[in-house]
Amino acid sequence: MPVKAIIIDDERLARTELKKLLKEFSDIEIIDEASNADDGQEKIELLNPDLIFLDIQMPGKTGFDLLQNLERAPRVIFTTAYDEYALKAFEVNALDYLLKPIEPRRLSDAIQKLQYEISKENAGIGNAFNRGPLTENDQVFVKDGERCWFVKLSEIRLFESVGNYAKVFFANNKPLILKSLNALEERLDERIFFRANRKHIINMRMIEKIEPYFNGGLLVELKGGEKIEVSRRQTVRFKEMMSL
Repeated sequence: MPVKAIIIDDERLARTELKKLLKEFSDIEIIDEASNADDGQEKIELLNPDLIFLDIQMPGKTGFDLLQNLERAPRVIFTTAYDEYALKAFEVNALDYLLKPIEPRRLSDAIQKLQYEISKENAGIGNAFNRGPLTENDQVFVKDGERCWFVKLSEIRLFESVGNYAKVFFANNKPLILKSLNALEERLDERIFFRANRKHIINMRMIEKIEPYFNGGLLVELKGGEKIEVSRRQTVRFKEMMSL
């Protein structure tokens, strides 16, 4: 199945040049183009593309404004003449950030990233939290609102219960997933992920510091700076697991 894409850029020459470069990639089908954010939003909502090539600086609204207004964001590859937006682009979880004039090699890298993400999703990683036991090397697909991540379990330092949801802590991100801690605990490798208390599951490889806490419990500090209490009941089990 070809990947359906829309090019959104206010420069006609830039759109033409990108279309020419994309002819090298038979799995990318350009289904439409737009010259501003409003027109782009309309076409995205109407045509539901898998991917957009998105300029940032356009008259009126920016590419970031466009993404904020979308109910469901497709995958995004930014195309821009300015490099100062790179950090923000990755905060909105763009697949890639291509500087104009676009080099064929960089475009090829971006398409490879896209293909990798699609293959992972097709392999069922999007539902990894709903399948069998997970190892620390498994990658899971996490979606929170308009933002999506592929994250290795070994990079997740903490799961925190928030009602029927769990907050997932990795790098500087804390998205929510619709999963209870009990359901997660059943899926996670208990040699690495430990139920510290009613509200938290910690990655034991992310522990920075351990100190005694009141009532015979422990206080662990994780690499992200979070301090989590290990309940008195779980402390016994924790010490057994951590001792030789």
